[in-house]
Amino acid sequence: MTTPSPLRVGMVGYAFMGAAHSHAWRTAPRFFDLPLRPELTAVAGRSAASVEAAAAKMGWASVETDWQRLLERDDIDLIDICTPGHTHAEIAIAALSAGKHVLCEKPLANTVAEAEQMTAAAAAAARNGIFAMCGFTYRRTPALALARRMVAEGRLGTIRHVRAQYLQDWLSDANAPMTWRLDKSKSGSGALGDIGAHIVDAAQWILGRHITGVSALLETFVPDRPLGGDLVGLGGHGNTAAEGPRGTVTVDDAAIFTARFDGGPVGVFEATRMALGRKNAMRLEFNGTKGSLAFDFEDNNVLSYYDAAEGPDAGFRRIIVTEPEHPYVGSWWPTGHGLGYEHGFTHQVVDLVTALAAGQQPEPSFADALQVQRVLAAVEASAGASSQWHSV
Repeated sequence: MTTPSPLRVGMVGYAFMGAAHSHAWRTAPRFFDLPLRPELTAVAGRSAASVEAAAAKMGWASVETDWQRLLERDDIDLIDICTPGHTHAEIAIAALSAGKHVLCEKPLANTVAEAEQMTAAAAAAARNGIFAMCGFTYRRTPALALARRMVAEGRLGTIRHVRAQYLQDWLSDANAPMTWRLDKSKSGSGALGDIGAHIVDAAQWILGRHITGVSALLETFVPDRPLGGDLVGLGGHGNTAAEGPRGTVTVDDAAIFTARFDGGPVGVFEATRMALGRKNAMRLEFNGTKGSLAFDFEDNNVLSYYDAAEGPDAGFRRIIVTEPEHPYVGSWWPTGHGLGYEHGFTHQVVDLVTALAAGQQPEPSFADALQVQRVLAAVEASAGASSQWHSV
């Protein structure tokens, strides 16, 4: 057997998403037969000591303290962007101009204008065989990939309703410290972009239809929080004493909107990081003329299915998505041995590497992510106009 050619990766950022991406790059070729061999060539971060520690822990061969150095290196083929949203456009556009493939975390950017610039750069690069993908990893959850397959096969008939929630509680405490995710200049939005973007993308992808209009509410329950030093992580760090300094929260704590999809379905969406007791409850439900599907990531190896043909007494049945014929599952463990959060990132690497080796556009493309960005912008516009209907 011939050894696959290398795909040499340079990653920018090494915190939460950096760790998840590093694990995926390391793991994918050990469980899947890939047409290219990922190599963890270099990771970039501002602090030399911190990035060196991260490289040693996560398996990167070298470090840089300036992300632009990654673009100058001949031994790097792809730039993996795992930084806050306000940096995405500059890094991605520069990387594509330098002839590097790009994987960029979601949401694609902080504004539609930035996302449009990134999409134009990706389209120009694609004409030269250089490709870009946005990291909506929940598409790679086997149960959700199975849901998409079942919808496409017509097993739900004509879809009428879509319900989508993403519920977390890590900001429920009013004294949880500030983090960059609460600063609009860095994050673009709050729960809306951080987790709401995921359910917008997943619902549209599974349904195979786009949201065409929304009516929305945004709410910030806690207007200021204890300052947290570098504002890093999900919970921040720093002085939480009552007399300590506090910073202004400039994003939403919760986003709620109704939506209409092309072709007729209607939807209800909710995203919050203040739902006590809900840790990572990404929930999706689709109701059609022949049946229904329901999913909750807190039970992520299960897809609930109601088949109307079985009669009203049948009820929902649980599909344990651990069979070899289910999406992605055949390369992992024996039947019944479930997968977790990190596996979606591994599957993302598999799909990305496979597409690059074939010279094909990986999905979701920057154009796909731009469409999600336009939905987020319509939600903000509607919320700022007393929930008036806004087209996407």
